[in-house]
Amino acid sequence: MTYSGQTTTLTRWQPWTFRDNSFVGKNLTGYQIEAVDGEIGKVDKATFDVGSSHLLVDTGPWIFGRKVMLPAGVVSGIDHQNKRVFVERTKDQIKNAPEFDETMLDDMKYRDRLSLYYGEDGAGWHRTS
Repeated sequence: MTYSGQTTTLTRWQPWTFRDNSFVGKNLTGYQIEAVDGEIGKVDKATFDVGSSHLLVDTGPWIFGRKVMLPAGVVSGIDHQNKRVFVERTKDQIKNAPEFDETMLDDMKYRDRLSLYYGEDGAGWHRTS
């Protein structure tokens, strides 16, 4: 697309890729996770594997101590000074995501379900309008 002489490239949402690579490889363990409507837990583990990046989040007492897997594509920003990771999803969208357990970490069917859930028009898609 071209606007006022500038070319703009539109890319589709990539669920397993961080939008901003400036923090890739940094230790995010312990950072607070901020949904659009409040805090939901802390990063237990972050992976930066190409096409497979994600966060494992310990929700603590918020969802009965459950862990959730968040695809890297939901991360909208990181504040290293205050140790916060911002995600473009609500607490309810994250709470209602497909159940996670450690045995599903590398399960492609589970990842596909998460991609559909958090992807465009999925139940966990963040609509800005």
